[in-house]
Amino acid sequence: MHPFRKAVENRDIAAVEALLADDVVFTSPVVFKPYPGKAITAAILRGVLRVFEDFTYVREIANPDGRDHAFVFTATVAGKQLQGCDFLHFDEDGRIDEFTVMVRPLSAANALAEAMGAQFEQIEREAAGAQ
Repeated sequence: MHPFRKAVENRDIAAVEALLADDVVFTSPVVFKPYPGKAITAAILRGVLRVFEDFTYVREIANPDGRDHAFVFTATVAGKQLQGCDFLHFDEDGRIDEFTVMVRPLSAANALAEAMGAQFEQIEREAAGAQ
């Protein structure tokens, strides 16, 4: 099992954060602009852990060179079942430098956008405190 998957499934945010490169860029499934930086990415991931229920990875797909991974997951947000995928790129040091998330269906993506929107003041405070 990949260390990222293990950390997420154990809800070990410190281990997840340790895998993030300082210059990681997080691309949300529900917000147009990407979020650059480790502090905001870690804060967003903490927010996601607060809003996702029944989160489970169901598949890992890896490029043979180990630098690109796709982690397919299921979860529930506000009663809506969703399917998603975390697309990760790892830099030469083995740290995540690109983190893109996609989810479906639209009703679940909308529920996720609403739930994360409610978290965003806390996310911004957490990110500011980490810098």
